[in-house]
Order: sequence, then C-alpha cells, then structure tokens
Amino acid sequence: MAADPFVVKDIRVEGLQRVEPGTIFSYLPVRVGETFTDDKGADAIRALYNTGFFKDVKVESDGQVLVVRVEERPTLASVDFTGLKEFDKDALKKSLRAAGVADGRYFDKSIIEKAEQELKKQYVSRGFYKAEIKTTVTPVDRNRVAVVFNVEEDEISKIKSISINGLQNFKESALLDEMQLSQGNWLSWYTKNNLYSKQKLVADLESIRSFYLTRGYLEFSIESTQVSISPDKTGIYLSINVKEGVQYKVSSIKLAGELLGKEDDLNKLLQLKPGDIFSSSKLTASTIAMADKLGAYGYAFAAMTPSTDLNKEAQLVDLTLTVDPGKRIYVRKINVTGNNKTRDEVIRREIRQLESSWYDSEKLKLSKDRINRTGHFTEVDISNEEISNSTDQIDVNVKVAEKPTGSLSLGAGFSSTDKLILSAGISQENVFGTGTSLGLNLNTGKTARTLAISSYDPYFTEDGISRFTDIYTRSSMPLYYAGDTQYKVQSTGTNFKLGVPYSEVDRVFFGIGVEQLKMTSSVNTPLAYQEYLREYGETSLNVPLTLGWARDGRDSALIPSRGTYQQVSVELGTSLGDLQFYRAFYQHQYFFPVFKGNVIALNGEVGYGDTYNNKTFPITKNYYVGGIGSVRGYEPGSLGPQTSQVYPGTSIPTGVTSPTGGSSKLVLNGEYTFPVPGSGVDKTLRLFGFVDAGNVFDGTIELSQLRKSYGFGLSWISPLGPLKFSYALPLNSKPEDRLQRFQFQIGTAF
Repeated sequence: MAADPFVVKDIRVEGLQRVEPGTIFSYLPVRVGETFTDDKGADAIRALYNTGFFKDVKVESDGQVLVVRVEERPTLASVDFTGLKEFDKDALKKSLRAAGVADGRYFDKSIIEKAEQELKKQYVSRGFYKAEIKTTVTPVDRNRVAVVFNVEEDEISKIKSISINGLQNFKESALLDEMQLSQGNWLSWYTKNNLYSKQKLVADLESIRSFYLTRGYLEFSIESTQVSISPDKTGIYLSINVKEGVQYKVSSIKLAGELLGKEDDLNKLLQLKPGDIFSSSKLTASTIAMADKLGAYGYAFAAMTPSTDLNKEAQLVDLTLTVDPGKRIYVRKINVTGNNKTRDEVIRREIRQLESSWYDSEKLKLSKDRINRTGHFTEVDISNEEISNSTDQIDVNVKVAEKPTGSLSLGAGFSSTDKLILSAGISQENVFGTGTSLGLNLNTGKTARTLAISSYDPYFTEDGISRFTDIYTRSSMPLYYAGDTQYKVQSTGTNFKLGVPYSEVDRVFFGIGVEQLKMTSSVNTPLAYQEYLREYGETSLNVPLTLGWARDGRDSALIPSRGTYQQVSVELGTSLGDLQFYRAFYQHQYFFPVFKGNVIALNGEVGYGDTYNNKTFPITKNYYVGGIGSVRGYEPGSLGPQTSQVYPGTSIPTGVTSPTGGSSKLVLNGEYTFPVPGSGVDKTLRLFGFVDAGNVFDGTIELSQLRKSYGFGLSWISPLGPLKFSYALPLNSKPEDRLQRFQFQIGTAF
C-alpha cells in the first residue's frame, strides 16, 4: 500500500535474534529527521533481503516512527554425512565450507541444493554413477537447523569395453596401450584406470593423436567419441571413431626467418631429414633444441613456427621452420624460493647464470643440475618471469623443495654375547642450512664398538675447494661368537682430504691420514690373522696418502635419472708407517631415462691392492663384497676367501670359517627403476628390478667366480633419509655362501 511521505522521528527494529541493530541501520536509505517515501521503503526492503540474513522483511510506519520488522533466516547448527565410504568426511566439510555451508552460517535452501549437486558430481567423477544423495533438514532450538547429507554410494561404475573404430594400419591393442583408461587389470584396484574420467579421456585422445602424428599420419583425425552407460549404471562403454589417412615422408626441410648467422648450428639440431617418415615428436624435439641453442645466446623467448606443404598424391611433405628469436634478454634478478632452512648462498653458489648479464639457457640448465647434485633437494625448478614495462629483461625464479637432511638414530639391544648394546647416531647433511655435513656415530656393543666424528664442507674456500675430515676409534671382535674371546682389532686415526674443482663436473682429491692399528690374538685365532701378526706385529702405524679424481655429470645426487658418475682413487701406505701398500679403485655409474620416470642405471666397480715391500697384503685393508650396495642376496661382506679357526695350540682347522675379504674386487650392478603404479612420476617412491654380480679375490680377478643374483625392491626418500629395501634370489650360490634374501639400507643409488 502506498503511504504518504513523512519526516522520520524514530526508527524501531523488531524480530532481531542474532543480527545487530547497527547492521539494519547501515542498510536503511533513510535516517531520523529525513523524509520517508515509498521509493525509500522499497530500497530498504531490497537492501535487507540482499544481505541474505532474512527470509522476510517488512517496513511500516507507526505515526512518524519507521518500523522495520524482520524474520531472520535460521542458522546451521551442524552439517553431517551418513553412508560415506569413498570420501573423507572432514575433507568434504572443508569443501562445503568454502561454498558457504558450515556450522554457524545462515541456512539457504538454494545453496544446500547446489552443495548436494556438487557432492553428486564428486561421486560421478570417481565412477559412482548410481550414487544418491538426499538432504535432511531438521529444525532445532534457537532458530537453527541441522543438515544431514544422506549418501547411498551403491556399486561403482567401471569401464566394460573400449573400442576404436576405423583402424587400418595398427592393431587396436597398440592404441589401447597409449591410453590411461582401460577395461582394467589386476592392478586396477590401485591405479583406478578402469574408472571413467572426462579429463582422462581428453588426455587419451591427445595421446592417440600424438601416436599417429609421430608416425607420419598428418591427416589423422578423431571423427567422434561416444560414452554410454548400461541401464543399471554399473558399466561404461567407450567408442572412438578415427580416420587414419596416409603416411607422409619428408621431401625437404628448411629454415626461414631471422637466423642470426647461426644457420649451420641450427641445421645440426634438426632430427628430421629428407626421406624420413614425418614425426611430430622429432619435430618438437628439434624446435626445443633450437630454442635452447638460441637461449644460450640470450634469446630467451625464441619461437620456431613449423609449416607444412602436403603433396597428397606423392604422400610427401615439405617442412619450413620459421625462426623468430625475439629480442636479446638480460637477467635482472635471480629469485630463490622454497628454501625454508637452506641459506640462499648455498643455492646461489651453484648458479652459473649471473644477474645483469645476458640470459644463457645452457648455464641455467647447468645450474639446475649443480643444485640437484648437492643432494639437499627433492625438486628444483627454474622458470622465467617477464617484467612489466620491459621488453629486454626477465627475472629468473629458482624454486626448490627441501628434503630432510638430518637423521637421528637411537637403539638398544641385548644378546647372550654382547649383553646390553646401546647405539646412537646423528648426521646432518646441511648443518644450519650452510651445506656442510656433520656426523657422529656411537656403538657400545662388545664385539663392535665405534666412536666417530666426521665433517664435510663442499665450499671450504670461496673457489669451491671441499674439505673432508674425520676422527675415529673403532674396535671389533669378529670371532667372538666363535669362541675366540681374545681376538680384537683396535684402530684409532684421523683423515684429512681436500677436493679441488677444475671444471663444472671434475674434481681432484688430495688427502693424508694417520691410523694406529692394534691387534690381539689367542691360540684360537684363525691362521690368516696369525700370519698378519707375524709379519706386522700387534701394533702398527699406517700413514696413507690418497689421490683421487671424480667426474659427476648426473642430474641429481639424490635421485639421478640421467648422466654419468666416475671416480678413481689411489691409497698409498707410505714409508712413514709400517704398512707399505697401495689400493686402486675405479667406479663408473651410468643413468639414462627410458620414458615417464623409468630409468636404467648401471654401475661397475673394480679394486686392486698389493704391497711394494715383498710382504703380504695387510688383511686389515682388504675389500669386502656382499649385501645391498654390492651383491644383494648374500650376507654383507661374506663373499670371497674364508679363513678357518684352529684348535688351541695347533694349526688344525676346526671347520668354522670367517670371511676375510680380498685384495681385489669386481662388482657389476644393473637396475631398472620405475614409479609405483598410480603415483604418476613421483620420484620419492619407486620400485626397481636388479641384477648383481661380484666377488672379492686374493690377487687376480676370476670372472668364473663371480656370484650373481637378481630381484626387486623399493626405494623411498623418507623423513629418515633415502631408504632402500630389496629381495634377492642368488643365481649361482655355493654351499659355503651365506645367503640373506631380504636386505635394507639407508643410503644412495647403489
């Protein structure tokens, strides 16, 4: 009803329960002393409704008093679910809260209906096409309601068949192998590859298209796709209709555009040649390689635009790559992020790209590899960021994801021989974020006791000279369990080593050490150790010099996927001590990616030792082989020559033997590593299969005596550090060999 305008002398609000009166006054278009009209009344009602706080609003007059009567919407007292199995209740509550459905929010039927539909979509995305969701709204006290989403998940819908029609040159199975979606297999419970997803289908269609373009079918097209569901909504049927076309060969390929005088260099990067079957993957690889080449000269945004000219009758294609280098770019700033613990300088000292200099893609790639080789990070990403109002400058962003670099171990045990055993160890590869490693190891066992402190500083000097030092005292009674309580080896010493870089991947090492070795024995001590005592005495001093070289071309020290690693070392016992010997060691590792996170890794190690004073090679310097890290499936250090214990006061063997190691060794390893199915290309959790071979020898290496094994395992970059578990099956073990099929290690690649 229309009302005559009047001057407002007072404003009265009725019906409020939770909303403050001030909120009402802030939305009213009229104040005390102003004239109220019908238009202002309509504006007031509209404004108060739009707040969402009220389900009924009335504006009336009582004389010259403006009366605002409201009825508040009920609030949500609680939001709950019943019948949930597929989803986590807390995760769903969190997503609904973002949509406005949460405890304490105002009840709005339309929002609840939208939330219900969104939950339905979530179930459909996981293949639950029969899922039903019904919402119950129950009034409670103080103008509140309780909302319960009642879920009936029912049976999950699975892909029953995938058919690809129109094939002439390839088998359907070859194309199905390119797809993520499938009819399912024994791993589908984990990979979920038999559950339909529109996003996966789009990706699969692109994979099929890429399959044909890589093989020269330039006119290939996907005519249509049909997705149907069975009447009971438990089965999904996919039908893909394709037109293959014909296969094209390259008749010519040329470069055009601004070549900057680098035409010869760019032509060398072309992977397609006249006469080759056209391949989109080779064309893409060529354009990426050329863009990287121009990036090394400062052209960060170089673009290669391919164009094709088809001769359909001859089934030939002429290719033209138009090069647009763009402007030469400077790097304004380098930003480092993600290093919550590691200091910026630890990362920046590995970066070879300089600020305020020309952009260089090769230096940035090298920088990424060097940062990865520190071993402190699980991920390293380098990206470019354009600067507004500048056409010749960019910022480079280096983003890292740190891995746990410290570990603490505490242990206690009891045995009939060692009694109470206490052990503790602490190591930190990145002390206070400086990149320096520090370790302390303590063991109180009766047969093996250790106290060792070690430190490694990769940047002992600003020029990148590294320093390694350790101080240790160790004692072992390896024959204690066999009844020889007198045999004991006590070693105390220190080592100091410097590593000098002379290229981005090469480093030479120089070191010196001092070690005092003390050995006690009894009449039960095996013959090999008694012979050592006769030659060198119970106490001996060793002052070794070490020389070495290492070349690290891996893309990561923690999780390598490509590149090589080599090291050579020579340890020489000098005449300053009692042990005059030499030991030479060479190792070569090779990593190369296969596809989608699959990596083949090869490792070879060879060592040889001898004396230069006509004495027997000291048994304390022998190599040991066996166990994870060398030949899996055999007890650690158990392969190779054995020594027999003797009856007291005689040289008659008792039949009890112990491994003594050998002066030479050969170890060969091969691993095929791949991500856990369903984890994408996650690098932190991987499966692997392996083949090992190796042994130690007294002198000449005999290939016929190599022990071999094969098996499988799991590697995990855990909060405790890199863990590796393996199960091995020996191939040619001998009766005297000591087998240990399941083994684990906290350590690195091999």
